[in-house]
Amino acid sequence: MASAFSHAFVALVFGKASRHPIMTRQVLFLGMACSIVPDLDVIGFSFGIRYGDLWGHRGLTHSLFFACLLSAALVQFLYWRASTSAKLTLCVYFFCCTASHGVLDAMTNGGLGIAFFSPFDTTRYFFTFRPVAVSPIGIGDFFTGDAFRILASEATWIWLPTIMTFLILRGVQQMWFWRPSRNGHGSGGPEEAKKD
Repeated sequence: MASAFSHAFVALVFGKASRHPIMTRQVLFLGMACSIVPDLDVIGFSFGIRYGDLWGHRGLTHSLFFACLLSAALVQFLYWRASTSAKLTLCVYFFCCTASHGVLDAMTNGGLGIAFFSPFDTTRYFFTFRPVAVSPIGIGDFFTGDAFRILASEATWIWLPTIMTFLILRGVQQMWFWRPSRNGHGSGGPEEAKKD
């Protein structure tokens, strides 16, 4: 797996990329939690669940189906009073955060593949491009192992591309916000917009 640090970082950047007012600190925290939740499947090892089983590591909890269920449940139980626009934004955000876990793990160079389509198809998948050094299961193993090499790999293949994507997206948002209006003047920012 990619480390929990990288999963949470990607989720945080996802949230920061949105300009919707519903994206509060609590929402960002939940998004970061969603990005880590799939790895709770490692608890199954203590109960005799094998790695390649339906409920095994990188199985059902790493699937797109699980991401849908988790995002829908969070919105339904925690944000049921929110507007339709806010619910849709939250649902997409929580889904992307949860699903990103499997996507990042499919880019690692170890372990079994990801059961993206579980429970309907339990086939495990990897991407053909797998540059990310796999992180050991368990925080203790991570810090006693080759942590620097793993974090350097994740910084190169996860953190930097995520930051670059964020900056590009933010630049596009700024250009869209400050685009010239039909009368040839810029939008003038939020203060000028209030005068219209």
